[in-house]
Amino acid sequence: MASNYTANVNVPNAKAALDSMKFEIARELGINLKQGYNGDLTSRENGYVGGYMVKRLIEQAERQIAGQ
Repeated sequence: MASNYTANVNVPNAKAALDSMKFEIARELGINLKQGYNGDLTSRENGYVGGYMVKRLIEQAERQIAGQ
């Protein structure tokens, strides 16, 4: 069963950057993430990508706050 779920992005202009980050992180982790349906990936693999995205976004926010 294919899902039509799309993540809600609070800043629409950031969607492309977040997608780019997602694929970059998946590549770094050796996870074969592709455009479209990724039902062949495990929950663990998807969780790793999401977790590393959050970690990287927090690091960026901390750097930005420290610079102010």
